[in-house]
Amino acid sequence: MNKGPLVSVIIPVYNSEKYIENTINAVLHQTYPHLEIILVDDGSTDDSLSLIEHYSQDSKIKIIHQTNKGAATARNIGYKNSTGAYIKFLDADDIINAEMIAEQVKLAIENPEAIISSKWGRFYNNDLTTFNLSPEECWQNLPTIDWLCCSWKHGSSTTVPGIFLIPRKIVEKAGLWNENLSLLDDAEYFARTILAAKNVIFSQNSTLYYRSGLQNNISGRQDPAAYQSAFEAYNGVIKALLTTRNDALTQQLAANLWQMFIYTIYPDSPELVRRAQKALSELPPPDIPFPAGGYTLFLSRIIGWKGTKLLKSFFAKKR
Repeated sequence: MNKGPLVSVIIPVYNSEKYIENTINAVLHQTYPHLEIILVDDGSTDDSLSLIEHYSQDSKIKIIHQTNKGAATARNIGYKNSTGAYIKFLDADDIINAEMIAEQVKLAIENPEAIISSKWGRFYNNDLTTFNLSPEECWQNLPTIDWLCCSWKHGSSTTVPGIFLIPRKIVEKAGLWNENLSLLDDAEYFARTILAAKNVIFSQNSTLYYRSGLQNNISGRQDPAAYQSAFEAYNGVIKALLTTRNDALTQQLAANLWQMFIYTIYPDSPELVRRAQKALSELPPPDIPFPAGGYTLFLSRIIGWKGTKLLKSFFAKKR
């Protein structure tokens, strides 16, 4: 494919010196040539900025520096400096297969009202030989509301930014990233953005390699600001969902989302638990089990999930 619409790949960079070159090179080695790569350094304190500046002579690459304001702000800055007809938000520690963008662009041209998704899986310890796909029921072509109901039906979803190729007109319709969110901002953004499209089309030949097990990953945060952000993100997802379609299926999904939020933060934030329970009281009973295995699952069957979490919290504070 020698010609085609420009694709903007937007990568927020924050203290990613160990991985950023692998991510950039994976994009530069795409079989699809009509790309711009926008690297937004979010006030890194390691060697990330100097590493990405090594690529400054490449005509495909734009480098932007900002003081640390978070990934959502970095993505918005990157988008505002982009010119592509299609947008891919890619994290600075993930890798994509060489054919991904070419395959996704082909499907995007054939389906102009759609967002294009892909396969994805995890690898560990910077070792791609540990990679395994994480198959999901939503790996198929679906209307957007059905895709969300399928992806989120168990109360959670891994909305990895890099799996999606988004037409610019859909980004404009949905709006930019919520810069007030620091946790689950991707869940809120992609729920809203996916619902602005007509369909999600699955690209069988596109794969994202998701780097797992990183220390100090923001997704592992457990503090009041993170819990507040997660609450607002869940609230945004559910509002977008029920505004689009309010029926038995979407109400059940909303109930499961609130229940998963409660399972996750109890007993650390009583006020947010209370607010989530109030929202849950207006919905059907959730039908998802307490997510546990091994000793935790055994204990929960004896003293209940709340007792189990209280006990684990008590011993965690004693350490």
